[in-house]
Amino acid sequence: MLRFSTWKFLAIVAMTLAAVLVTVPSMLSPSTYEALAARLPSWLMPPTIVLGLDLQGGSHVMLEVDQSDLLSTQIKNLRDDVRRILREEKVAITGGIGATPRGVQLRVPDAADREKILPRLRQLRNSFSANVGGQSPLDVDATPEGLVRITVTDTGLRDKSRKAVEQSIEVIRRRVDALGTREPSIQRQGDDRVLVQVPGLQDPQTLKDILGQTAKLEFRLVAEPGQNPAEVEELEQVDEQGKLPIEKQIMVQGEDLTDAQPGFDQQRSGEPVVNFRFNIRGAQKFGDVTSKNVGRLFAIVLDNKVISAPRILTPITGGSGQISGRFTVEQANNLAILLRAGALPAKLNIVEERTVGPGLGQDSIDAGKRAAFVGAGLVVFYMLITYGVFGVFANLALFVHIAFIFAGLVLLGSTLTLPGIAGIVLTIGMAVDSNVLIYERIREENHAGRSILASLDAGFNRAFATIVDSNVTMGVAALILYFLGSGPVRGFAVSLGLGILTTIVTAVTMTRMMIAVWYHYARPTKLPI
Repeated sequence: MLRFSTWKFLAIVAMTLAAVLVTVPSMLSPSTYEALAARLPSWLMPPTIVLGLDLQGGSHVMLEVDQSDLLSTQIKNLRDDVRRILREEKVAITGGIGATPRGVQLRVPDAADREKILPRLRQLRNSFSANVGGQSPLDVDATPEGLVRITVTDTGLRDKSRKAVEQSIEVIRRRVDALGTREPSIQRQGDDRVLVQVPGLQDPQTLKDILGQTAKLEFRLVAEPGQNPAEVEELEQVDEQGKLPIEKQIMVQGEDLTDAQPGFDQQRSGEPVVNFRFNIRGAQKFGDVTSKNVGRLFAIVLDNKVISAPRILTPITGGSGQISGRFTVEQANNLAILLRAGALPAKLNIVEERTVGPGLGQDSIDAGKRAAFVGAGLVVFYMLITYGVFGVFANLALFVHIAFIFAGLVLLGSTLTLPGIAGIVLTIGMAVDSNVLIYERIREENHAGRSILASLDAGFNRAFATIVDSNVTMGVAALILYFLGSGPVRGFAVSLGLGILTTIVTAVTMTRMMIAVWYHYARPTKLPI
């Protein structure tokens, strides 16, 4: 029967009022919202709906792992690993450790020494994932003449590329978050690409500057005359002409940094600098190097460019230091952000760049509004013409349905995109469709000779199973879109899923409540449907 207890009635009204209060701030202009937020306590001001890139504009950048830079990094790591193994096994070699296009090579004349280090060299495969398709990521072979070659295979390069993308996503997220942006979208695209979308950021150059640098900070000694040329490389200097000979061996890496903050040099001209601090391991390494090399030049290398090369005057054992390089305030701040976020495992090249202006975003909002208003208007008109007073109940439930969707988006912190608006428009039709099923069933029961009360009760009860079946089917589709899709597709799935949940509440429970109240007070002699 159409009976509603007082607590159910009050609960539905309270839910409706709460949904409206949560949704209203999102409908206000930014200036009005800020004015209210300044006057009211923070707990009284709910957040607004976050608009996606296609609605408020922003920057869209597609990044790709630089395979040559990735391979170069792997060759350097191999050289360091081989040098460590030779030192631990106390094996002498003829000449230095040379680089090949895909790896390193060295000459070990003693056969016993070769047999001793080859198993250790093959263990370097453990730094890769498990072999794919039986192919080894690292080939280690030796000739009878004593030449040992270690080569990174295509399988190994693909493995490192996938790992680089995974690590890059987290580093990029920390860098973008440091810019103060809201709801950035950072997604993997294939094995070697990363898609970055930052809504609201209208200065794409800032984003490119932050993403374009690997921020691989290294501390190396400046080479002295007479050192083995195989262990030295020429690097460009940022503030000086010409190149500087730098030892290939990395004494301290930037990954040992725990903090980096912009500041000003108080002892010199007050120019902007970056103050950094090491963890325990980095501080120990830094202290050992500066203690053993007093008087030598110690180069600070960022992305294979020498920022500065100060002379070690005294041992530095405090675990902190300073980077200076004729920075501007903005450059010092950006460098501090890069160092705090960590270094990218490989260089990322920008292969696609788009900037969505706020004007285009506003056009999308206006188009979405027009579509929603036209669709809702036609639905409201049809329900009024077809079902009369029952159509009024359906339309009131429809407006509450929309309020519930927007309130859900606010509470979940979801990003509203143009496909999301399309999902909301679609759920408007779905919600009304549920009312149509109920009303048509009521008509059939009434034409079959049942009383008004029996027809109303049977209409809701017998249409409920059909409504649940149709909404469950759509719910499964929404879940598949959410878990298998990405970006705007997931936005569509979220709005569609919220619409499905609120449809059952508004089209069944709320409409039934309004009809029950109407019947209680009107006591009709025939159904106006």
